[in-house]
Amino acid sequence: MKTNEFISELRAAPQNRLLFIDAHGNTVHAGYHLTELKATSVDAVDCGGRVNHWPETTVQLWVPASPGDDYMTSMKFLKIFDKVRGLIPLKLRAEIRVEYGDENFFPSTYHVRSITRDQNMTRVLLVPPQTTCKARDRRVAASSATDLESCCAPATQSCCAP
Repeated sequence: MKTNEFISELRAAPQNRLLFIDAHGNTVHAGYHLTELKATSVDAVDCGGRVNHWPETTVQLWVPASPGDDYMTSMKFLKIFDKVRGLIPLKLRAEIRVEYGDENFFPSTYHVRSITRDQNMTRVLLVPPQTTCKARDRRVAASSATDLESCCAPATQSCCAP
């Protein structure tokens, strides 16, 4: 999900309590803090030799040793976001990620799959990141499934060849 889409969803119901949840129903504990917002620029080279660039916005959540018993409201989150946005250049079209870890969430930077709302709560569905081979993904997009099989099978041409 893009940062601007995420923020628009929160602005639609600022009074709602903001819950971060995974596909198994585990939630980030009540009393969490929004401890950091990061504007990240990723520069990478994939195994096919292609240079890739993309921006990300990372939201870091943390639960203190003695957390409160309620969830942050969307309004409080937005106040922090707006303050940070005035201090560093957050790209609104960047993908948003949520960095978190506890006994229910392996420490990672999660993708935002979706946001749902009811009268009192806004729920952010987090999904773990997955790896992929960008060179293979490009080949899949540019060719047929049989070409993919010949690419990724133990054959003469490596799927990571440029």
